[in-house]
This record gives sequence, C-alpha cells and structure tokens, in this order.
Amino acid sequence: MNQLADVLTAEAFRPSRVQDGCTVASLLDDHPLPLLIASQEGQSIHNLSESLRTLAIEALSTTGGVLLRNFKVPTPLDFKRFAASFGMPLGTYEFGSTPRSKVFAGVYSSTEYPAHQSIPLHNEQSYTRQWPSRIWFHCMTPSQTGGETPIADSRQVYQAIDPAIREEFIAKGLLYVRNYSSALDLPWQQVFNTDDRVKVEQYCQSQGIDWNWSKDGELSTRQLCQAAIRHPASQEWVWFNQAHLFHISAMEQNLRQALIDAVGEAQLPRNVYFGDGTPIPDATLDAIRAVYAQTCVDFPWQAGDVLMLDNLLVAHGRNPFSGDRKVIVAMA
Repeated sequence: MNQLADVLTAEAFRPSRVQDGCTVASLLDDHPLPLLIASQEGQSIHNLSESLRTLAIEALSTTGGVLLRNFKVPTPLDFKRFAASFGMPLGTYEFGSTPRSKVFAGVYSSTEYPAHQSIPLHNEQSYTRQWPSRIWFHCMTPSQTGGETPIADSRQVYQAIDPAIREEFIAKGLLYVRNYSSALDLPWQQVFNTDDRVKVEQYCQSQGIDWNWSKDGELSTRQLCQAAIRHPASQEWVWFNQAHLFHISAMEQNLRQALIDAVGEAQLPRNVYFGDGTPIPDATLDAIRAVYAQTCVDFPWQAGDVLMLDNLLVAHGRNPFSGDRKVIVAMA
C-alpha cells in the first residue's frame, strides 16, 4: 500500500478524543480532511497548548489540513498573530490573479468574486514558480447559505487524473499567458503592487517571466511553470497548477466567444498552453475538473473558524453564497 493510502486508512476514521480541553477528531465521518481541533471551553486561540500545536503541524504534513473551531479570535490582528506564531514569515500577495483587499500587512480578504460564482479548486499561486507553503483562512462572518471552502487532497487529484494526461502535462509543462487591463481583468499596477515599470521588470526577471509593454502602456507576460511537483518533505507527487482556471474553457461559452470576437485569443486576459505553445484541448481540462469534483469535500463555516492548509497537499475553492460573508486569509 502506498503512503497516501496508508494515511487515508489510518486517519479517515480517527476516533474522537479529548486533549488539553479540546476535542480532536476528523471533522467528516468518511474523509480525513480536515482534522478538527475544537475547544470545549471557548478558550483564546493564543492559548492553544504546545501539544496541540505540535499535533496540528504534524497533521498538516500528513492529512494536509486542520480546522480550529470554537476558539476566540476577536480581531483580524489576533488571526494574524496566530498564523505568524508558527514561525514562518507571512507573505504578500505578489503576482496575484484575482482581486483581493489588503486588511493589513500579511492579511488579505479572500478572493472578491461575485457571490453567485464558484471559485474552482486550486493550490494558491500554483500558476507561478514561487508560492506559499501554508495558508490560513479565518471565517469572521459565515454566509447565510453556501459559501463553503471546498478542499481536495492534491495527491488524490494527481493519482486520479488519467495517466496519459498526467504524463503529457508533466513532460511539456505549462505556459501561462496574461494580458493585464483594468477594462477586462486586473491592471498590472494592482497585480505587482507598484506603478513603477522598472520594479515590474525586475520582478519578472527574477521569476523567469517574459514581459512586453504595448504602445499604450499595457503589460503582457508569459511564464513556463510546472504541472505537478513533489512535496519537499514527503516527496509525494501532487497535482500543482491552475491550467483549469486559466484556460479559455473556464469561461462561459457566450463570454468566451464575445471576448475572442472583441480582442482575439492572443489578447485574452489570461490563457494557458502546453509549455511548447500548443493548445490544450477543452476536453482535457474538463476531465481534470471532473477529478476535482470527485475528490473534494466541504463543510459549513462557523464564525471564528480557522482553517490551516498545507498549500501543496490541499487545494481549495469557494462555493456560491448568499448573505454577508467575510473570510480573511494569511499565507506563509
């Protein structure tokens, strides 16, 4: 039995126990994701015991996700302090692909897409060569309906994808093409957190990104990236890219055709090709999306929840919702 199967067998039906005033168990009856650590007395999240912190860190490297529930997290600053307490510097949202608001240094809003839209499962910034290794979500206000953050084990995704698709993606790599524009997508000033072209070019050069400025000052970039990687600690293969988000087939058909008619495929806000520049068939991306749908699990948010994920082992997304919803994010 391989290592992933061992993990799933050992942890899928983890018995509930009490440790240091908290209930420890798998949140879901039929899946190891996420491990639940629930305070029985509503203690401050800063008072999480050292043994439970150690348990959470160990669970991140095996199961890949931990949900802390019924702890007091009074303010976004408390959330930041907790995330930073694990000893990894919190990062900024550089070279982002979706709109977010900065709460303060190291803490951001979750992706600000309209409530009726789904955000497909993905590993954060896996469309780049530099990504966060851990990510924290804090639910300040759960939505009235929906709004779950579905998660999926990236090892399972890797194993469930058709081997022929998997091998072609790994062999060829992926070429992400982006055209920045305030009219159709994010402006480059927001993506790179600067209005200085020199700083943009320095960043691109450091990350192996090809760039081009148009006559009217708009920016286009192209970057070759991975389709899958080995986890640096366990050496397990994980599916790690955002081809199914960037590909033109992610658009609704009418919008897709309207954009092509308006600007041409080469000027779409974002698209992805195989690393040799050849197109990826729509059906291939549909098959990958089907694997995510088959492997994901979700749960309703509760106010105060903190979800910790190993960003390489676990993909995340967002379900449509109604009512107010406020979830903030930190990355390391």
